[in-house]
Amino acid sequence: MMYQAGLILEGGGMKGIYTAGVLDFFMDQEILFSDCYGVSAGACHLCSYMSGQRGRSYRISVNYLDMKQYCGGWSLLRTGDLFGVDMNYSLIPDYLDPYDYDAAAEYAGRAFAVATDIRMGKPAYLPMKDLRKDIMAVRASSSLPLVSRNVEIDGKPYLDGGISDPIPVRQSMRDGNRKNVVVMTKEVGFVREPAGAELALVRARYLRYPKVYELMRERHLSYNTTVRYIEEKQREGKLFVIRPKQKSEVGRIEKDKEKMTALYEEGYRDAQECYEKLMEYLRG
Repeated sequence: MMYQAGLILEGGGMKGIYTAGVLDFFMDQEILFSDCYGVSAGACHLCSYMSGQRGRSYRISVNYLDMKQYCGGWSLLRTGDLFGVDMNYSLIPDYLDPYDYDAAAEYAGRAFAVATDIRMGKPAYLPMKDLRKDIMAVRASSSLPLVSRNVEIDGKPYLDGGISDPIPVRQSMRDGNRKNVVVMTKEVGFVREPAGAELALVRARYLRYPKVYELMRERHLSYNTTVRYIEEKQREGKLFVIRPKQKSEVGRIEKDKEKMTALYEEGYRDAQECYEKLMEYLRG
């Protein structure tokens, strides 16, 4: 059933496999949302949710961990992208674990990949519909500063959406969604710390795009403010939040399949445990 509500998916690198577990539970229960917003890893997992391919996000997250073309230093040094573009956005969806482009195009709701326009220093909410071409929006949303190349779409350069709007609940509200379900990858109590030495690298790397430095410098403030807003609205019963209860052992770049599987199962289990309350919220 499709609910008139927003679904907001935080990024988090490979910690996003928690979100894959939540979304697989949603698919098992046939829970759909009229508006979906994915940031970085959230946008990647949103793809398989749109196409209704249960288990696909999990498989992609764990089946290629040992392949240097998938993710790691080899890919970064050889291509300029930590996550290999050819493998992640062509080889996997078109050949190794085929993506159902037609099913995604028929998704009855709207979906957006959140990226950052690095010229303006503003978030961009890029439509996800025909993923044969809109996969560029997903790639833009997932292109981390310093370890990814800029992604150009219609002449505009983009990077990861997490640096400008990491949890776009306010955008969903602006779009008219009175109810919103937020899936976070950071555990309860997480507080983002100020950026450290990497700020100097960001300033040097993005001399042409000084807004990137400004966003990264203030990122902890905007993130923590957004989380406080979400927690306040959650207490008021105006938001529904699913997030890990404790810190995961999975790193942003993880090679341990067992750790990844455990976090996926945690996401599925957390969604399952709050199912009745979620239904009460969506139907209320």
